[in-house]
Parts: sequence; structure tokens; C-alpha cells
Amino acid sequence: MIPFSPPRIDDKICNEVVAALKSGWITTGPRTKLFEKKITEYCGNKNALCLNSATAGLEVMLRWFGVKEGDEVIIPAYTYSATANVVIHVGAKPVFVDINANDFNISISEIEKAITSKTKVIMPVDFGGLTCDYDEINELVVKHKNKFVASDNENQKKLGRILILSDSAHSFGAVYKGKKAGSLTDVSVFSFHAVKNLTTAEGGAIALNLPLPFDNQLVYNQLCVSTLHGQNKDALAKTQKGNWRYDIVEAGYKHNMTDLTAAIGLVELERYENDTLVKRKHIINKYIELLKNDARLEFPVMKTKDKESCYHLFPLRIKNVTEQQRDDIMKHIFDADVSVNVHFLPLPGMSFYKNLGYKAEDYKVTCDNSSREISLPVFYDLTDEQIKTVVNAVVESVNKVVK
Repeated sequence: MIPFSPPRIDDKICNEVVAALKSGWITTGPRTKLFEKKITEYCGNKNALCLNSATAGLEVMLRWFGVKEGDEVIIPAYTYSATANVVIHVGAKPVFVDINANDFNISISEIEKAITSKTKVIMPVDFGGLTCDYDEINELVVKHKNKFVASDNENQKKLGRILILSDSAHSFGAVYKGKKAGSLTDVSVFSFHAVKNLTTAEGGAIALNLPLPFDNQLVYNQLCVSTLHGQNKDALAKTQKGNWRYDIVEAGYKHNMTDLTAAIGLVELERYENDTLVKRKHIINKYIELLKNDARLEFPVMKTKDKESCYHLFPLRIKNVTEQQRDDIMKHIFDADVSVNVHFLPLPGMSFYKNLGYKAEDYKVTCDNSSREISLPVFYDLTDEQIKTVVNAVVESVNKVVK
């Protein structure tokens, strides 16, 4: 069976994890701090804070910005549940909007229609590794600055406009107008989950890039406290001679990354640009080369004059099929011992959100893309021979269903 997206676990990873175990630091320590520094250098943002998940990063930033009951957060209908769940967690209202037909990313015009005096945050999602149109989104919040009503939260008053909090779970390493994801807007949050391009098994990072008058180092320091029980010193700081005493300055959360997971991330990051991305690009280009003459297939956008994906997903769409036909095609592919997936089912149609009154059918492009999409396997150890097997399984399965 060809798997969908297993992580790359080799001797280099294992050796670094063993070294971390033997070092005596298995919780947040020197490796986590080094990983944060390396992420900041790679992405070109101001500061980075590593956490146990992207979900934690999104939620802690909503709380930092004082988002609460009565507030609205604009998000795409085409996303994973985490994007909306964190909005629910803080008591605010997710405002779903539709996406672009070509690239799966949030529609700028739909964002603009949804902005009200209750809008506190826009959360674009970089689907599949391709960034959203950040210049346009950044301009949008300035254009509608007069609609923004700050609460008594100091960070809202200081920013004086809607915060852009990018769900960059898919886009580590992606490029937009010569800049890397993480440096494209106010705050971006990465995921390092097991299926991501760069993994730490579980984990994530907040990439801070806030404008003046914010001091991003100071915000980083505040977030360190918020994500470690509100404790004003972490374990590393407390090991300094005589520095054992600490204080709890807020009712914080437990979101920190460990050095064991950071050890994996450090190895992954070191070889990311010149090895991992090169291989993933090769795999996706090979799919396109082998499938390009099949007029029934619609390929995802991977590169434009302004953007280049980080090749996280290969979301193939089958033209002119129903959702049931797509499901039948997937069944035949699985029967050929090839694992595929769907990214994503429309979130407003999921039971929890449906019960809140949302309707998937209100988001026509989302429903259309979702009903025809099949994500093909993309992972580092996928061979050219296996790619051919996947391609054959796809073509033969489409042939069986689409007459």
C-alpha cells in the first residue's frame, strides 16, 4: 500500500532525538530556543515562538488581541476545523466566506463584503502550500480602518485596525513576492504536525511580524508567559544559579514545545530548502507531467509570477463529476492500494457548525471544489516508480467512473 503522507524519520532525526534525551533537556530548553531563532532567520519575520500546536498558536493570539463574545473573525469556509474552533473557544463568532475558484484560497472580495464594526480579526488560510494575496489583504484592513472599534484591550488600541492572523499551517517555506511565509502580515502561525512538510511530530510556531509601535520581542516575552501557566520564568531560566524563585502573573495555558520535538525540527529545517522542498517539487511536477494530457483533470496552482507554493499538497480536481462519483473514484484508487485524501469537506456543513445555523450550500465555490477534489500522496520517500503507480490508479479509477 502506498501511504498518503508518512513523516521522514531517518538516522539523522533519530540521532538528534537521542542526543536531546541524553542532554538532560527534554522539555522546553536550548533546542527549542535555537529552533525559534532558526525559524525567524529562515522566514525573515521579527520573532518566533514554538508551541505544541498551530491550534494553540492561533488561540493564544486571539486571546492576546482580546477577541471575545460579540466579536467576529473572518475565515474561509474551505479550511480544517482548527481555524474556526479557536474562534469558538474564545467566545467569538466565525464569519465564513467563500474562496477563489482557481487556488482554493480566501476571496478578497468576499472578505471585504463581510467586514463589519464587530470584525476584530481576519484569518486567511494558505491552502496546500500556496499563500493568500497578502498585499491585498493588508491593504484591506487599512482601507476599512474607520470601521474598526477597539475594545478596552491595549493591543487593539495600539494596532487601531483589524488584526491579520494568518493560518499558515500549510505554507512553511512558501514564497510571495520574494518573501517567505511568516513575514507577509501581522502574525502567521505554522503547523509542524506529522503530515506537514516540516514536522516536529506535533508542534507549531507563532511568527510575529507586528508593525510599530509594537515591540515584537516584548510581545514574544509576554506570549512565553501566557503559554506556560502564566509563569514568569521557564525551566531554562530557573536553572541559573539562585534563580529558582518565580511568580504566576496570569492564569496562562500549557502550550510549550519540548526539546525532543524541537530536535526533530532542527534537523528538518537544516535540510528543508535544498532537500525537502526540492523533492516535493519534483514529485508534484512529475504528477503534472504524467497527467497533463488528461483533459478531465484540473491541476492546482503551484507557481505564479508572484508566488511559489511549498508543495505541501497536490489537490487534484476531476472535472464535471458529482461528489458521489468522486467518492467512487477514491474507492477504486484505494482498491489499487494507493492512499488518497480529501482537503477539505466544507466546514460550515460539519455537524457542529451546521447546528449553529451555518449552511455549506451558502459557499458555492467551496462546495464545488470540495466535491471534486482528491489529494494525491506527497512525501519525501515517494519514488518515481510509486508516482507512476499512483497515476495509473487515478487514471484507471476515473475511467471506471467517468464514462
